[in-house]
Amino acid sequence: MFNQYFGNFLLNKGYISPGQLTDALEYQKSVHLKLGVIAINAGYMTPAQVEEIHNMQKRVDKRFGELAIEKGYINEAQLNEMLATQKQGHLMLGQALIDRKHLTIEQLQEALESYKKESGMSSRQYNVVRKDDTEQIEQVFQNFGETMLGKMYSDYVTLLIKNMIRFIDDAPVVEINQMKSDITAQWYASQEIGGKIDLHTAIACDREQFLILASKFAREEIKEPDELAQASVGEFLNLHNGIFLVNMSNNGVELEMQPQQVKENYTYKNPGKAYIITCHMTWGDFDVIIV
Repeated sequence: MFNQYFGNFLLNKGYISPGQLTDALEYQKSVHLKLGVIAINAGYMTPAQVEEIHNMQKRVDKRFGELAIEKGYINEAQLNEMLATQKQGHLMLGQALIDRKHLTIEQLQEALESYKKESGMSSRQYNVVRKDDTEQIEQVFQNFGETMLGKMYSDYVTLLIKNMIRFIDDAPVVEINQMKSDITAQWYASQEIGGKIDLHTAIACDREQFLILASKFAREEIKEPDELAQASVGEFLNLHNGIFLVNMSNNGVELEMQPQQVKENYTYKNPGKAYIITCHMTWGDFDVIIV
C-alpha cells in the first residue's frame, strides 16, 4: 500500500526510525475497522452471518459487502453507511505518525513534498487495490513481451494481492520481475495447474517468513516448520489457486489443480520464461513464482 512506499521513503531519508514506523503501522492497524465488526456493531448482521461471509470469501473472489448483499443480510444503503464508517476509522500513516508523536505536522508536510518530487516508487511496483490495478499490472507483463497471456498473469497477481489482504496481512506491496536465474529457497510450496493452459505456481521464502506466513494464515502462532506450518502455507497457495480457477472457469477456461507440494532447501530451475512476484510485507518478503 501507499503506507509501505511512504514508510520506506521516510526511513531512507531519516525522518523516522524502523521502530517508529513499526509502531505507527501497528497503531494504524488497531484503528482499522473491518466491515464484519461494523456490521455486528450496527446490528445488521450476527457473528454467525459474518463468519459465513468470511468462509464464502475462501471460495469466491468477491468483497465482503457484495456477498452480504447477495445473502440478503444487508442492503446497499447499509453497506454505504458501513463503508463510510470504515473510511472514517482508518488513519493514514502520516496521521498515525503525528498521533504517536514521531513526526510534527510540519515535518510530515516537508516529507510529503519531497516524496512527491522524488517519486520513489518503482515502475513495476503496485499498491492495492484500485480499479485500474489490473490494467496497470497487465501493462507490466506486456512490457515483458507477454501479449497472449498478459491478461491472465495480471488477473493472477491482482487476485493474489486481494487474497493476501483477506487472509494474510492488509499492507502488501508487490514487485513484478522476470526470473533471470534459478531460485533456491529454504521452503518452497508449489502447485501445478493444467488444462488449456499449464502453470507452475509456487511460494518461496526463508524459514522466518515461512513461519510468519503459516501463522497468519492459520491464525495461530507456529514456531517450527512442522506439518502444520507446511500445510498452512500449502493451503494458502491452494486456496488462492482455487479461487483463480473459479474466475477462469467463469471466463470459459477450464483448468485443474494438482495437490500442492512443500519442499525444504529446494532449487527451482529457471525454465527461461518465468516471473517472480516479490511480496513486500511489514514483517518481511517472500516470492511467488508463476511460469
